[in-house]
Amino acid sequence: MSADKQTSWSYTEGLPAEDDVLLRARERSYELGVAAVGPGVGAALTVLAAGTKAQTVVEIGSGAGVSGVCLLRGLPQAAVLTTIDADVDHLRAARQAFVDAGIPGNRTRTISGRAADVLPRLTDNAYDLVFVDADKPSYPQYVEQAVRLLKRGGMLIVNDALDHDRVSDPAIREDSTTTLRKVGKAIRENDQLVSTILPTGDGLLLAVKR
Repeated sequence: MSADKQTSWSYTEGLPAEDDVLLRARERSYELGVAAVGPGVGAALTVLAAGTKAQTVVEIGSGAGVSGVCLLRGLPQAAVLTTIDADVDHLRAARQAFVDAGIPGNRTRTISGRAADVLPRLTDNAYDLVFVDADKPSYPQYVEQAVRLLKRGGMLIVNDALDHDRVSDPAIREDSTTTLRKVGKAIRENDQLVSTILPTGDGLLLAVKR
């Protein structure tokens, strides 16, 4: 990346101004040792949620609620976010973030459990948006489930799609990098999907179900 492009990337990543709600959620993320989406990704999630006008959303990986708050702030007032995490401390922190953000309780559904176990129990073709931000080894399974869950016209968002800029280098064969390459290839080759990757944060892979 040229110096100018690096400067532009840093500028856009640092441009979103976050309020106390998100800053406190970030502090809880740090305390729990969970990586929260950056301000640039958070802002992108809000805009994408607003643009899709989604009413039903699934988040795979609650963290401490940073991404959930960002999604909810872009969604219509009647929309419901279902967020899944195997760690009860993460879910507790996410619920606190939702309370701090003034989100009514009937707009969120927090599910404790392994996403691999929870997702198959969710209804086919019932969701407008699915956001994947959890354990990378399970991304292929999560993406497969997400395509099943999405309505026609629904959007899939996969976080960390560039794996710290390693996906583009074929010489790098680390497990997480290889997994994300396979995920990207599977999405591009899926006739049900149209897709692209945004360089925001560590890469946001976007796909819309035809």
